[in-house]
Amino acid sequence: MHRTVGASLGIEVRVPSDLVLSVAVATSPGLVVTQTLDTALDGRHVPAEEILDLHGTRLHRIRAEAGRLTVRYEATMRGRSAPDTAESCDVIRYLRPSRYCESDTLAATAAAEFGGVDGIALLDAVSSWVGTRLAYVPGSSLPTDGAVRTLLMRQGVCRDFAHLCIALLRARGVPARLVSVYAPGLDPMDFHAVCEAYVGGRWCVVDSTALAPRSSLVRIATGRDAADAAFLSTIYGWAELTDVEVTATVDTLPSDDLTHVVQLG
Repeated sequence: MHRTVGASLGIEVRVPSDLVLSVAVATSPGLVVTQTLDTALDGRHVPAEEILDLHGTRLHRIRAEAGRLTVRYEATMRGRSAPDTAESCDVIRYLRPSRYCESDTLAATAAAEFGGVDGIALLDAVSSWVGTRLAYVPGSSLPTDGAVRTLLMRQGVCRDFAHLCIALLRARGVPARLVSVYAPGLDPMDFHAVCEAYVGGRWCVVDSTALAPRSSLVRIATGRDAADAAFLSTIYGWAELTDVEVTATVDTLPSDDLTHVVQLG
């Protein structure tokens, strides 16, 4: 499998700011990656410090003065990465409630809807339940919306679908986490977010939006929820995102049988 991805960001830095990008493909054994990252402030190169986070996530920290910051990232990949493993701390970390995935609040709902269902059947049930109860409506949710508000509003975007799946799975004792990805086949093209759930000794992709083939997805960042996987974060200062363009292609776009288990690679 040959995949090509990229992202271009335009950011107006209003005052000196400390910014963190998460747009680079995650490191993983077995995946051959050729990539470039260009960061410039008012046309002049500005350095980006690479920081390795959990699960191969690569962060790039930029300390920028006021001005227009442009970010251009491109990567080509050949082959597939090795499936991610789970350490004991991962199982605990991804069972706990988190900012956007209030599994404790949704425990009663999860028990009522999915009691007696487990394993892969539970993943299928949760994915189908979320996918049929939420409407995908761009711009319908706020950056602060979590799984509970998403369920009440019955609409959202990919991160909202993922947060609700994660919260329901955690409430049923299944470790689950959010992964930001490049998604060949997504229309309109953008950064995408999916759920990964740990069942039967493997991390399985759960995407209740069904907007892109799961087997072609490319991991960017992995964490408890969107707070750990945002493509742009401001540590301090004031910066406004003005332009975003994302590309993701694959040599042959695969079909996606939703009854099959898929692991990110």
